[in-house]
Amino acid sequence: MNGADRLCDVLLANGIDVCFANPGTSEMHFVAALDRKPEMRCVLGLFEGVVTAAADGYARMADKPAATLLHLGPGLANGLANLHNARRARTPMVNIVGDHATYHLPLDAPLTSDIESLARPMSHWVGRVDGPEDVASKAGEAIVQAVTKPGASTLILPADAAWGEAASAPVTPVALPPPPRVPAERMREASAALRSGGKIALILGGKAMRADTLDLAGKIAARTGAALFSERAARSQRGAGRVAVRPVPYNVDLAVETFREFGTAICIGGRPPVAFFAYPGKPGRILLDRCAVIELAGPEHDLHAVLAHLCDEVGAHRATARVEAQTARNLAAPKGALDPVAISAALARALPEGAIICEESITSAGNLAALAPTMAPHDHLPLTGGSIGIGIPLSVGAAVAAPGRKVVTLQADGSGMYTVQGLWTQAREKLDVLTIVFSNRGYSILKGEMRNVGVNEFGRNARRMLEIDDPALDWCSLARGMGVEAARAETADEFVRLLDAGLARTGPFLIEAMV
Repeated sequence: MNGADRLCDVLLANGIDVCFANPGTSEMHFVAALDRKPEMRCVLGLFEGVVTAAADGYARMADKPAATLLHLGPGLANGLANLHNARRARTPMVNIVGDHATYHLPLDAPLTSDIESLARPMSHWVGRVDGPEDVASKAGEAIVQAVTKPGASTLILPADAAWGEAASAPVTPVALPPPPRVPAERMREASAALRSGGKIALILGGKAMRADTLDLAGKIAARTGAALFSERAARSQRGAGRVAVRPVPYNVDLAVETFREFGTAICIGGRPPVAFFAYPGKPGRILLDRCAVIELAGPEHDLHAVLAHLCDEVGAHRATARVEAQTARNLAAPKGALDPVAISAALARALPEGAIICEESITSAGNLAALAPTMAPHDHLPLTGGSIGIGIPLSVGAAVAAPGRKVVTLQADGSGMYTVQGLWTQAREKLDVLTIVFSNRGYSILKGEMRNVGVNEFGRNARRMLEIDDPALDWCSLARGMGVEAARAETADEFVRLLDAGLARTGPFLIEAMV
């Protein structure tokens, strides 16, 4: 029994049985320990950004952490962009980062770095193992912090702590504290606001976006007239028969206008909405100054219990929540030109019940958000932190967590190139993922942002930084080179045919949609 064996035992005892990994020399003893634990599923990513995003997608669907295995500071740094997204999603995960043996660190070898400083901005908890006998306690603390915050814990494992001998001892699951209680005065304030008859916005996030909890929010809305909103919830359960929630608009002017009528905003599972960026002459806060804000509960609370209590307080348990009927199945198949509106209509009519949509469509979402309430019931995993390059690997984790459910990835072409290696992992693991690439051969989101700051004419230098058509990307060749079958659609008719075929088959398939 060495420290690495001990760490594996602690992870498994606490239900962490998937490890997304990109290891190096300092992690070889941990790799050997994983090899002795067949109950641990190890999934290789060819880039650390794939590893961290896959762990994010897994935890969003499994409701428990995965482990990641990363090589020293540079390996962690390669995964930080998608750890930022996971931090914004409040995703529980345990990052295991190898380090040099403790006695080798003073030599300042080429790969030596300050791992703690790299990890801290994207982690709720950072800890370093002192030796093999310290592994179990530090690993247990990492798990508790990841689950209860919730968020990412980063555990630094020096090589000599991994290979050093550890005494054999029984391993038991860690004791998790109960969720914190919402202060009674805050609950009274929210209840009074809902009973006041004023214009109230309920802004939902976290697990408040699950179907059973949404039903409670829908009852409150039906009883009090409150309007339901959500801002980039990590996982939303949407579709026919479920309570629909309006997304907070990305456009600042539209978002401010949307919330102009409300006198009170009650946040449950998230924070008050703000603009993604600062723009000259435009506000950073979406809610008007006269709008009272009640931050009732965060992701660390039991949001179902919070909304159940609010239901009691406003007498809403007998109310009937408003839900949409399934009408998207009746949409006509789009024909002719292929654009985001045609793609969203085709997907809305064909999406199978229980599917998981991983969305990084950026500017190419079309009418999907508007159609979502009428589609077959599904889960929606969006880009939460704005750091692009998450869609393809997010689907890897979601598919690992939910075998038997079709995963559909809506992927912008420019951001898809950040972590295109995730297609290889889809192929290796034989994951049931249909990837739709919106191939507009440009950073269209940035063209819009240029206009937002008053630049409407793009010269040569600007165009060279905003367009990716010289040379043009060939997504079908990229996918096939990594073992994923692919085909290109240039018309709506071709897209419908490929979509139906991709949804009917099992295993990874990619459609390059020329929009």
